[in-house]
Amino acid sequence: MATVNVERTADGFQATNDRGARVAIGDGDTEGAFTPVELLLAALGGCELVTVEPLTSQRGHRMARLAATVSADKVATSRLGTITITYDVELPEGDAEADEVLRKVAKRVHDSYCTVGNALKEPMKVEQIVP
Repeated sequence: MATVNVERTADGFQATNDRGARVAIGDGDTEGAFTPVELLLAALGGCELVTVEPLTSQRGHRMARLAATVSADKVATSRLGTITITYDVELPEGDAEADEVLRKVAKRVHDSYCTVGNALKEPMKVEQIVP
């Protein structure tokens, strides 16, 4: 089970996990904070990259640079349009197979292995409990 705690702070909101990591959450005007939508996009990009990295490295193809930009347009109030993940990769020098390996691994991760991506693609039940 994955769990985070989100609470109001003096200057916005903060999410924490059991390992002590913290991230500031704001409304888009809060300096140094992510909006909830930005966190969603970061979660998707992070899920793909932290899954792609070990799978390509295990095959002997560690990318010199592995990054991504994740974007989405707001198409209506409280609705996002298509989310686009654009990889920014520098292949390892002298590795003729790295591009093909990366493309195959990234596709499998995107299509099947990324939990966040899978959650966004399929309808999920989200429950709310207000005591």
